[in-house]
Amino acid sequence: MTATADRQRQGWGKALRPTTKVLPEHARAHNRSMVLAHLFHAGPGSRADLARSTGLTRVTVSDLVASLMAEGLVAELGVRPEGRVGKPATLVGLRTDSFQIVAVDLADDERMHGAVLDLAGLVVERRSTAVDGRTGESAVRALTDFCAELVEAATCPVLGVGVGSPGVIDAAGTVLEAPNRGWYDVPLASTLESALGVPVHVANDANTAVLGEFTYGGATGSGLLVLTVGEGVGAGIVLDGALVKGHRHAAGELGHVTVVDERDDVDGAPLGPALECACGRRGCLETVLSVPALRRRVAGLDPQSTDAALASVGRRLGILLAPVVSALNLSEVVFSGPPDLLDGPLRSAALESLRERTMPVISSTLELRMTTLGEDGALSGAAVLVLSGQLGVT
Repeated sequence: MTATADRQRQGWGKALRPTTKVLPEHARAHNRSMVLAHLFHAGPGSRADLARSTGLTRVTVSDLVASLMAEGLVAELGVRPEGRVGKPATLVGLRTDSFQIVAVDLADDERMHGAVLDLAGLVVERRSTAVDGRTGESAVRALTDFCAELVEAATCPVLGVGVGSPGVIDAAGTVLEAPNRGWYDVPLASTLESALGVPVHVANDANTAVLGEFTYGGATGSGLLVLTVGEGVGAGIVLDGALVKGHRHAAGELGHVTVVDERDDVDGAPLGPALECACGRRGCLETVLSVPALRRRVAGLDPQSTDAALASVGRRLGILLAPVVSALNLSEVVFSGPPDLLDGPLRSAALESLRERTMPVISSTLELRMTTLGEDGALSGAAVLVLSGQLGVT
């Protein structure tokens, strides 16, 4: 059995808990989403199965399935194999080969990473391109060209484009503030949509990473924080099955919390220019934990000194995470970034520091681990943005 077939048989991931009310005028779209969500998460089923699981009438389900078949999203897969009394049920399932999704991850400081994925989240084509230090409008043009290249590489109609970007991003896909990219009030989603001619969904890269980890990475979602470490540092949070967005969509902006101040030092060294942050302050977490900062920190050191330097950053991170873990009673903290920097002395020191500063009932069972999705976590999450925005599947 192929990986795609196995995913289709088993379903492809967990669903976020809904956080908004459904109005009467949205009923058909909501019903359509429920049918698609069941097929996505539970795998193929009969029309009767769909009616039972969604609470819809068989007539409504039959009408919705017919409509989805006409759109090419759903297909009949034959009769149910197990023998039962009466007429055999015909199974219907999502057509993973009917559409593709373009996903882009902008967390890396050196390269933009992108992929074409099928509706099951499996990568069909993978590409990357150098950032070359571009910021502002130049970076938007480079991103537009990269997305166009990926859309062109798709072998099926593109359902949409999902982009995980650093910064504070509102529900419309406008980047309100991304200091490292020089983006302020940039309508990124609408700009890309006009240029590409397909729907575009943009969200914070840490939020996309946590969506990917929750949907495909085996996380429970009762209390999950994904810390993304790239050009900057961000955090995405899923609490009790719901994505935490916060006031003005800025939940999880840990990268710009100050961890070193003017009265402090870094391992005996005075606060220097390297700790000046793109946001205008000094001593933010990004200035010690981002990939460029970590690489500068260990450059030229022997293995023992490298371990010590990374552990020092890990201790500071643990101090910062302790009140977050305690306030939210998290069960999992997941790192997404280069394993050679994060998965070792830094991670161990962060967990030790965190446990020293929290009650055992909070941290004794806390799991602090690397993502199981590797470099594809944010890309998978960007694909979830499209599945949610276009199909209502979360």
